Amino acid sequence: MKLQEHQSKRIFAQYGVPVPEGGVATTRQEAREIAERLGKPVAVKAQVLVGGRGKAGGIKLAETPEAAEAIAAQILDMDISGLPVRSVLVEEAADIASEIYLGMVIDRAAKTPVMMASSEGGVEIEEVARRTPEKIIKLTIDPFLGLQDYQVREMAYGMDLGSDLIRGFLAVARGLCTAFTKCDASLAEINPLVVTGDGTLLAVDAKMLLDDNALFRHPELAEMRELEEETPAEREARGYGISYVQLDGTTGCMVNGAGLAMATMDLTKLYGGAPANFLDIGGGAKADRVAAALRLILSDENVKAVLFNIFGGITRCDEVARGILTALQEVETDVPMVVRLVGTNEQEGREILAEARMITAVTLEEAAQKAVAAASTYGERTYGPGQDER
Repeated sequence: MKLQEHQSKRIFAQYGVPVPEGGVATTRQEAREIAERLGKPVAVKAQVLVGGRGKAGGIKLAETPEAAEAIAAQILDMDISGLPVRSVLVEEAADIASEIYLGMVIDRAAKTPVMMASSEGGVEIEEVARRTPEKIIKLTIDPFLGLQDYQVREMAYGMDLGSDLIRGFLAVARGLCTAFTKCDASLAEINPLVVTGDGTLLAVDAKMLLDDNALFRHPELAEMRELEEETPAEREARGYGISYVQLDGTTGCMVNGAGLAMATMDLTKLYGGAPANFLDIGGGAKADRVAAALRLILSDENVKAVLFNIFGGITRCDEVARGILTALQEVETDVPMVVRLVGTNEQEGREILAEARMITAVTLEEAAQKAVAAASTYGERTYGPGQDER
């Protein structure tokens, strides 16, 4: 679950991270009132759950309340990456002397939280890692001992922070780590954490991703979910308990199990294709969930082929096959479909799908190759769910 910038800042502030004073406005008049209350130059920032707001013109400075009102009206009329801007954060503009990156993620290989910092703040950390990886300092945090002060000091020294900033950096790092842990976050990020002209630290931007699987422990955080910021496909997927992320490829993937889904996507890429989504229907998926998943995949106009890769353990292959046929009765399509069923009731599943005469495969490699080939020639061939190419 993604949080808006203003929501993330509110959480960070609860744990001692200094953030600019400000407020959220949904109208131009509200933006002006906030700017008048602050009584100083402000930043007006679009609140949408995508990156690249600044490049899209969604973040601007205003010297006066009148300017804040005009800028807010302009930003509230924008779409950024296809998402309409419904609110803006109006906050005091920072006097920036320098910028730092500070963030936390889960290192799944090390099975621990990791804090990362860089003197190259204000730039996407992926870009820093690509261009100057030596400028990223990583700190592994023992989950039993927690963040230690000496570790933070070493991180600060590694970024050449002045001695006058060490105490403040310690407080920010502790606050970020506590927020990350207490909220069961998968990512907590301050980019940039700025050094102001008077030598203090201020979190000018903030980002948090929360673990959906832990939201039952945090009903107050679950209430922060902004449904209007999600696509209809994402909302439908969550309602059926489906893990779904839309990508920009042409081969739709339906798989049971996150690891198997990643492997399916990797092989699709290996054989020259591009996955259109990550989709995990989960264990024990019934026909209605499979049908919903296929509807989600086919709602993407970029999909030129669908690859089913089902390993029948808890999930029964015959249930998946029935779900596919159910969905095809509801959604008319000529998109070619490649099916690989292995495991529980695989023979029954294959017999069910034989009626639809789909493209079948025995191995994942074979299935990926056939799906990529089908996607690349979609529109040139006449076969689809009603014909078979073995």
